[in-house]
Parts: sequence; structure tokens; C-alpha cells
Amino acid sequence: MKFAVRKRRAPIIIIVSLVDILIILLIFFVVSTTFKKDQPEVQINLPESKTAQKRPSELDHAIVSIDQNDEIKLDGRAINVDELEAAVRDLPEERKSTLALQADKKASFGTIIKVMDALKLAGVRNLPAFTREEGQ
Repeated sequence: MKFAVRKRRAPIIIIVSLVDILIILLIFFVVSTTFKKDQPEVQINLPESKTAQKRPSELDHAIVSIDQNDEIKLDGRAINVDELEAAVRDLPEERKSTLALQADKKASFGTIIKVMDALKLAGVRNLPAFTREEGQ
């Protein structure tokens, strides 16, 4: 009796299905990364803006200002960094919620951080910074 001997074929990997899976994974990663929104850790507002406009609501804000000599003022009244926290705590709640920071370009970064820390300790949650129109 003679048995038919078959030659053993080498295994074949079907590339087409692997390419399909690779393309699906690529599409998934591209789509999932484009829907991710960048959420900056620190909000940065420039001192000058070409599109800045004066709005009536800016006049309602309690303003903490820092000039180029690092002098701090709360609503135009000179104040020390150590006294700022207590002064802001004494503000009415509606004024405290609309408090804003206005700092000179040449003010030292350390002073700005100290002021922001004092305001955060006083309970200010949202601190917008005002910019001015370019050329003024």
C-alpha cells in the first residue's frame, strides 16, 4: 500500500487583516487625542492687547494693583502684602467674587506671587487679570 505523501506547506500569515487592525488602532488613537482639550495650569494674560476694550463691568470690580515699584494697592488705597489677606476678607462677598488683579509689566514676579497667595488664602477663587489697550 502506497500512501500519498503530502508536502507540508509553510504557514501563511494573512497580512491584509493585520493591516486592517493596525489602521483601526491608528484611527482610534488619532481620534482620541484630538478630542482631548488642553487645560492650562496657569491662566496667562498679557499686559497689552491689541483687541482690549474697556467694558462697563470692569468698573464694578475690586482691583488689586501692583505698580512697577512693587507697591500694592487695593481699590487705590496703598496696602502691605501682610495686610492684604485681612483686607480682602473684610470685603463684601459680591466685591470679593469680582476681585481682579492689575499688575505692571515691570512688577517683580515674586511680589505678584505673594499677592496671589494672599488672595487665595483670603478665599478668592477666580482671579482675572486686566490688560490694557496697546499704545496707551
